[in-house]
Amino acid sequence: ERMKLNKLIYSVLGIFALSSCADNMEYKEYSNYDANYVKRTFGDVGGLVSNIYQELDTDFGNYSGAVLGSATDEAEYAYTGNSIEYFYNGSWSPTNAQSSMWTACYKAIADCNLYLEEFTGLTFSDYEQISDYKAEMYRYNNYQYEVRFLRAYFYFNLVRQYGDVPFTDHVLSTSEVNSLTRTPAQDIFDYIISECDAIKNDIIPDYTKLGDLMPSGESTETGRANKRAVLALKARTALYAASPLFNPDNNKELWYRAATASKELIDACDEAKMKLISEYETLWSATSYNDAIDELIFGKRASTGTNSFEKYNFPIGLENCKGGNCPTQTLVDAYEFQATGLRPDETTGYDKNQPYYEGRDPRFEKTIAKNGDTKWPNWNETALETYTSGANGEPLSGGTPTSYYLKKYCQAAVNTTSASASTSYHTWITFRLGEFYLNYAEALFKYFDNPYTKDPEFGVSANDMVNKTRIRVKMPEFPTGMTNANWWKKYKNERMVELAFEGHRFWDVRRWKEADTYFKSIDEMKITKNSDGSFKYTRNTVSRQWDDKMYLFPIPQSERGKNPNLVQNPGW
Repeated sequence: ERMKLNKLIYSVLGIFALSSCADNMEYKEYSNYDANYVKRTFGDVGGLVSNIYQELDTDFGNYSGAVLGSATDEAEYAYTGNSIEYFYNGSWSPTNAQSSMWTACYKAIADCNLYLEEFTGLTFSDYEQISDYKAEMYRYNNYQYEVRFLRAYFYFNLVRQYGDVPFTDHVLSTSEVNSLTRTPAQDIFDYIISECDAIKNDIIPDYTKLGDLMPSGESTETGRANKRAVLALKARTALYAASPLFNPDNNKELWYRAATASKELIDACDEAKMKLISEYETLWSATSYNDAIDELIFGKRASTGTNSFEKYNFPIGLENCKGGNCPTQTLVDAYEFQATGLRPDETTGYDKNQPYYEGRDPRFEKTIAKNGDTKWPNWNETALETYTSGANGEPLSGGTPTSYYLKKYCQAAVNTTSASASTSYHTWITFRLGEFYLNYAEALFKYFDNPYTKDPEFGVSANDMVNKTRIRVKMPEFPTGMTNANWWKKYKNERMVELAFEGHRFWDVRRWKEADTYFKSIDEMKITKNSDGSFKYTRNTVSRQWDDKMYLFPIPQSERGKNPNLVQNPGW
């Protein structure tokens, strides 16, 4: 921990910027500066806050190219021996704890605590005569609320992953660090929600509308947290707190809190004239920070273009491409027919060995590349051959084991060839309106035990809200009159499709405590080409290991060695 501020070293690396909606957030570079030096200027103090933003999480292949979705029924990584397999092959343990989130979040929380103790209440009196002093002070005085939001966000990531976690809201001494006990998960959730309530009316509502309060010559920093980001964190936290993993007794008041928190956010988005954008794929386009501004609430974007995600996930057989995270047939099955709103396995005459590609939910072709697709990526002039011995199939090393490749989050225009290499911006979606329509639907359904109840306090039913994401892509609305069990099944399917590869599936199935249903196997589709040019499709089920202890991560043994008060999670 950082205890002696006169010896403090800051490394604010100006290597990338982030944005939830529009222009870049400015990062600056510092090194070897003590606290008193940093306190001299607006820019230096702002750099500390920017450094904390850098510690926000993304999942553009955190496991040597594998995304967390490949530890779920969304995808299978094309290469064996990748660390993503630890989640389902029995080698996950406290000594192999996959603990990067623990380390990263507690470092970020320590940075937040340090900032709030040592860098608030400054006046920058040497700059009182500059023309932008009022605007700079307005922005500086907002930093404390951004940092409190960020601290609460990092605590959410920890409690989602570990349940009960050590808690501190101040800079710790070494002895304190090594003696903390675990605070109950519901207490952490309550803290996050109370922090959001405490700052929501003080934080800048919208960075795009600062007018004269934006320092001259600077672009709007919409990558910063605003009021809607705070309300989004509150709403997501309330949903998790109400979910079975953390609410085993199904306390209905927690579902009520989740519903009211979702309503509060959605009302604020309505007031800001936010809405679902018309084109689903624009959510992750290179210009989503600008073109998806109506739906994106908060996200993280690199200011420099990259192509590593494309290299990991564009089909094997293309130059410098590895295959990567391959969507499963299990996920493909979730995409309903557009004409009927039914999955293939809910349709008369269903044959499990037929992929039924025609007439599916439009989100399918936006998310997943299949055999025979052309122009994927858009510089590839040949149709994909994902069948056995095809140009992009097994047995090539990296050939898709499922017969599919990933499109979502890949930029089709990125060229990976040595002769024409290019890069692109990428924005990780932290919060978007589409998620919260679904969250609201879930909370209302669980609170009322009925998807069609339209209580005057809320003015909408769960069914009304779940249809929002379907209407966007011209899918049939959920029918009326479904049983609770059928509605819940269809809701989970809609959530899987709408939020595929955005980092939700891994956590959703855990908070629902339904991994026994969804994470014990995945389905692949094996394709062979017949001599007459037709194809034979064979479904293949692959078993995976699941143990209920895996609902929560193990506390890293290295941390327990330093602090014996950290009681291990059950089963580990």
